[in-house]
This record gives sequence, structure tokens and C-alpha cells, in this order.
Amino acid sequence: MNTTDYIVNGILILLVVRQVRGSRLDLINLMLPVVLVSATTVYYLRSVPTEGNDLVLELVLAGAGAVVGVLCGVTTHLRREADGVHAKAGFAAAALWVVGMAFRMGFVFAHDHGAADAIADFSRTHRITSAQAWVAAFVLMALAEVVARLVVIRYRGYRLASAADGRPVAV
Repeated sequence: MNTTDYIVNGILILLVVRQVRGSRLDLINLMLPVVLVSATTVYYLRSVPTEGNDLVLELVLAGAGAVVGVLCGVTTHLRREADGVHAKAGFAAAALWVVGMAFRMGFVFAHDHGAADAIADFSRTHRITSAQAWVAAFVLMALAEVVARLVVIRYRGYRLASAADGRPVAV
């Protein structure tokens, strides 16, 4: 990993601090994570290889990201206040976010510090055709995590606000 990689990952981890502090669900809180992860996607994602088992790898890691994102969204505390719905990540939500980031950073760190041959052997054995497949898989994992978390929180926030407004809420 180079300095830019550490800076990008650090910024994404700092999103946790913002989430733990808590804030009102508004347009900025919706767009900031999407913009940051989208910028990360543009920076890292050059292609999405589909040869061999590349697509399987990408779908599995994107699915894992979506699961972590849903769990983050479910474990985020929501409350109604006079100015709208507020969200605050609890310990579980913050820990899940950090674990997702640490998994991706740990893989790159391991690759750069002695595990490259083991990763190459795994890739050959499982027909992963290129390093770009790993990059795509991890970027898609991060994107799925952020989007799934936002969808769950926004849906829960909508239901909470709807219940407060007296509108019928489907169970």
C-alpha cells in the first residue's frame, strides 16, 4: 500500500467517528459516504474481470459487504427528535464497519508482507485470473457495504418518521 492508499482508507475509517457521534438523517449524511466510496471506486476500479472464477470472487465479496452493511444498518440506533430522525452508530455498528475496513486493509498488508505467494497459489487453484479481480472484489465489497447500510438506515428512518406523522406503516 502506498501513502494514498493509507489516506483513502483512513478517510473511510473516519466515517465511523462521524457515525458514532451521531447526526440527523439529511442529504449530506446520505451523500457523503456515497461520494467518498464512489471516489474510491473511481480511483481503484479499472475493470471488473469476469474470466475464470473472477465474477464468483467479486459476487461473494460484494455479498459479504452487503451483509456487513445490513448488520451495520440494523445495529445503528435511530431516534425521533423535533428536527427529524437522528442516527448514531453503536458499538456493534462501528465495530462491523472497522472489521470490514480492516479485512480489506489486512489483505493488502498481508500481500505486501509475505503472503503474495499464498495469494497467488490460491488464485491459481481457484481460477482467479488477475490481481484486478481482487481489486474489483474488494472495491465492490466496500461499495455494497456502504449502500446496504444507507438503504437500511434510510428505510428504518422513513418508517420511524412515518409512524411519528401518523401515516400507516406496513408491518
